[in-house]
Amino acid sequence: MTHITQASRIGTLSSGEGLVIGVDEAGRGPLAGPVVAGAVVLCERLPQGLADSKKLSAKRREALKLAIKRDCRWAVGVAEVHEIDAINILNATMLAMTRAVAALCGGESVGQVLIDGNLTPHGRCEQWRWPARAIVGGDGSEPCISAASIVAKEHRDRLMRELALEHPQYGWERNAGYGTRAHMEALRLHGPTPHHRRSFAPVAQLDFLASAN
Repeated sequence: MTHITQASRIGTLSSGEGLVIGVDEAGRGPLAGPVVAGAVVLCERLPQGLADSKKLSAKRREALKLAIKRDCRWAVGVAEVHEIDAINILNATMLAMTRAVAALCGGESVGQVLIDGNLTPHGRCEQWRWPARAIVGGDGSEPCISAASIVAKEHRDRLMRELALEHPQYGWERNAGYGTRAHMEALRLHGPTPHHRRSFAPVAQLDFLASAN
């Protein structure tokens, strides 16, 4: 099941040609859990201290997330583990971005979507239909992308904490599904869960070894 969440459409900024949307993802690298994309249109009252979510403390990220959700227009799009395994992590990331932007704008005019990185979903996701520009390092240089990175990371971290309650041995509340030493040891001891990405080499190798035995 795909989860898409959207907040109310309030206090948004746009160019003369439509909404300007910042987009970023969280969770391309982990061995477990979904990939999440955030999409944000900044409010007139710009949250202070926006930056790349990875460079912010957990306390500061939480405060900024609350400010963004209170004052800005935002949405998240999620691609689940089965989708990652079916279409690969790059295409699943583009799908999550597409879902986030679709949830945010509906049928409203979009001037431009600014995306962190060097790729956009254009030509990579059939449902993508908006003008887009990729910006390397955009999560640190474009406030709307910074806001999107915060929304995406906070949403994904919460999902991983919830999954950790079902599977406490993997430490997802601490490692968010990344392949830490403790996570890898738990994988070797307990095997993969339905939330592990079997298309990722470390998990696929364990599956192979288990089948060989």
